[in-house]
Amino acid sequence: MHDAYVRDGAEAGLSLVRNDLLFRLQRKLGLVPANGLGVVRRAIFWSLVAWLPVALWAYWAGHFRPEATGESLLQHFGVNARCLIAIPLFILAEGTSHRLTTGLIPYFETSGLVRPSDVRPFRELLVGVARLRDTVYPWIVILGLIVTLETLPLTLTDTHELAWAGSETDIDGLGFGGWWYLHVSRAIFLVLLLAWLWRVILLTTLFHRISKLDLQLVPTHPDGAGGLGFLERFPMAFSLVLLAISIVPASKWAHEVLYHGKDVHALQSGMIGLALVLLLVFASPYLVWVGTLARTRKQALLDYGALVGEHGRLVRRRWIDKMPVEDDAVLTAPELGPVADTVALYEAAQNMRALPLGKQSLLALVVPVALPMLGVVALRIPVKEILLTLLKALA
Repeated sequence: MHDAYVRDGAEAGLSLVRNDLLFRLQRKLGLVPANGLGVVRRAIFWSLVAWLPVALWAYWAGHFRPEATGESLLQHFGVNARCLIAIPLFILAEGTSHRLTTGLIPYFETSGLVRPSDVRPFRELLVGVARLRDTVYPWIVILGLIVTLETLPLTLTDTHELAWAGSETDIDGLGFGGWWYLHVSRAIFLVLLLAWLWRVILLTTLFHRISKLDLQLVPTHPDGAGGLGFLERFPMAFSLVLLAISIVPASKWAHEVLYHGKDVHALQSGMIGLALVLLLVFASPYLVWVGTLARTRKQALLDYGALVGEHGRLVRRRWIDKMPVEDDAVLTAPELGPVADTVALYEAAQNMRALPLGKQSLLALVVPVALPMLGVVALRIPVKEILLTLLKALA
């Protein structure tokens, strides 16, 4: 078992999804092949398990098409989005996450960020996080949360979402489709959602432990993050997850706007609140680097400030004061060069960011959250007006 952890943690990089309890259970069911993740087949399978019984019952009971008496299943976008879009996206995101983490985490070592003396502790750190990923305890917590939600009275859930199923207030009045959606479809969605929240915690734990190593950060690195610029690619692992989460409430809001005359302006606070929570949660792994990078920048400004000062004093002594310079090693060092080059070193350290995220990584987080919400707003506000407002805000 230890060899398996070393192989997964140190050589192939650390996957956030491969070999956890949910992954192992799906492999036993034959949904995961011996080699690979089987994300496409699993996305299709769980989506159909969640939606097909609901759709078949609704069709049989006359609640499927909009022409049905009362509200139909097709009119409740949230139900269909949860089953046909969010669940597949959660699973497809596993493939993206696996590729990014297994490909990028070894870069800490190969780039020289991890000192040769810390290679062994670094690999042991990966092994420890791999063990944490594979433990059953978080899944016990996830199961407990789902069971707790299942035992809540129907009146505490979004009852209107069940209007197509027969009753909004009495669980006994629900047909089979409503029961299946309430206890099976939602459970599948919640398991996948909570699994991703656990993976965010895993990534945060991983980054926190790595940040405690004595990394060889380079304050003058052109990536502006001391050599940690490659971390900007990690948020793409969460893009599909954020889209899946955002699209479910957005679909419910779209139903309210189209069929119940809800004012989109009344949804503004809910949209902003949801966006802020999602961005804070999924950006949290990168916040652990703030202290490390801030300390590195602070020390670099002192170090490079002293170097630039010494270089400047020697230049003045030789060329302004016309005095001999006995020790001119600083002036003749090829890696320092002229005054402009030494100043550039200081400016590079000064421009070092405390957060290893740039525009590309921020867009990977913000766009998936915002797109479904903008779609809701576009139901009542022309797209041109929305774009003009955004451009004015960014200008």
